[in-house]
Amino acid sequence: MTIMQMKYFLILFSLFVVSCAPGEEKISRKAERMHDGFLSIDTHCDTPMRFFRRGGFDPGVRNEQGCVDFPRMKEGRLDAEFFAIFIGQGPRTPEAYELAHNSTLATFDSIYATLARNSSQAAIALTPDDALRHKADGRLAIFIGIENSYPAGRDLSKIQQYYDLGARYITLCHSSNNDICDSSTDKSGPEHNGLSAFGEQVVKEMNRVGMMIDVSHISDESFYDVLALSEAPVIASHSSCRALCESPRNLNDEMLQALKKNGGVIQICILSDYLRQPAPNPEYEEKVKELRERWRALGTELTDEQQEQRWAEFSELKSKYVRLATVADAVNHIQHVIDVIGIDHVGIGSDFDGGGGLEDCSDVSMMKNITRELIRRGYSRDEIAKIWGGNIMRVMREAQDQSAVGSRQ
Repeated sequence: MTIMQMKYFLILFSLFVVSCAPGEEKISRKAERMHDGFLSIDTHCDTPMRFFRRGGFDPGVRNEQGCVDFPRMKEGRLDAEFFAIFIGQGPRTPEAYELAHNSTLATFDSIYATLARNSSQAAIALTPDDALRHKADGRLAIFIGIENSYPAGRDLSKIQQYYDLGARYITLCHSSNNDICDSSTDKSGPEHNGLSAFGEQVVKEMNRVGMMIDVSHISDESFYDVLALSEAPVIASHSSCRALCESPRNLNDEMLQALKKNGGVIQICILSDYLRQPAPNPEYEEKVKELRERWRALGTELTDEQQEQRWAEFSELKSKYVRLATVADAVNHIQHVIDVIGIDHVGIGSDFDGGGGLEDCSDVSMMKNITRELIRRGYSRDEIAKIWGGNIMRVMREAQDQSAVGSRQ
């Protein structure tokens, strides 16, 4: 081979290599192009709890702690996030309700103050059109949800108040029964056998104001009571499929069918224990027990530094003894919903900063990994757009439209 032929061969070879980039690189580029063209939304993170820590938590900068901040949202190509206001449930007394309500108002204030300090990066969204406009302007959209109706107590007027402050869904309960409904995980068992009489009023009021009803965490009986009563589609903001992972927090196939009839959507939760059945792990459970007892001995009033240390120690223990579920496991749940009730009823709700996180998607900067897995499995751009935001935005529009119809009747 002459020198000229050798040069010609090398040129052809280099062109061949460039044109045949590795498959994963092509998938990554395709994912980027897709995210340019649709709105991507995560319907649940507990990041606002970090706003009250001493020294503050600024989501406007990239943080080493926590799962969600604005720079990492941009890295992961997530356009919109629902900041959940979570207030742990305490006594069901007028005094306790007032404290919980005041804490809720303080969290609203903290979210708005945080956005005011970072107005060039993110802004509040109250409607789907707001989120689309923010994306066009190069800013992230922040929706607000309330996890657990406990702060409302027995006061129906709080629903309108929270909506006016910007909340666009309320999760009717958390891990315990409350005055509205039974929880799927209350160890004392059912209290109302579904919705209470007051809970029925709450569902009607949420329909009236245009607030999405979130059925994550509630018992099966409560779920069916809500669907029988609601005139608008509902959401499960962070739940998965019981057929693939036996947890009372997940929805079984019959519940999925009922959700389809309602027109609602299930947002697959990427918390490992809701995606893959945990294997028996007595050594890990014993270590967790020891760690809990050690921290409990320090009392309930922990400094911010102690809370971070506690979180770090539990996380380190989990990483050592527990193999987390993967993005592939999460997409298996998405696929199961599609197999059972179709593409129009599924989305993504991470539960980041509340326990959510996968082996290959541990914070919001890695959310594109879900898109890559969907592409690998042959999902189209339009299908991925529905999963990432189209379906939840449809439900929000319908809830708000239903409110407008109801107000004219």
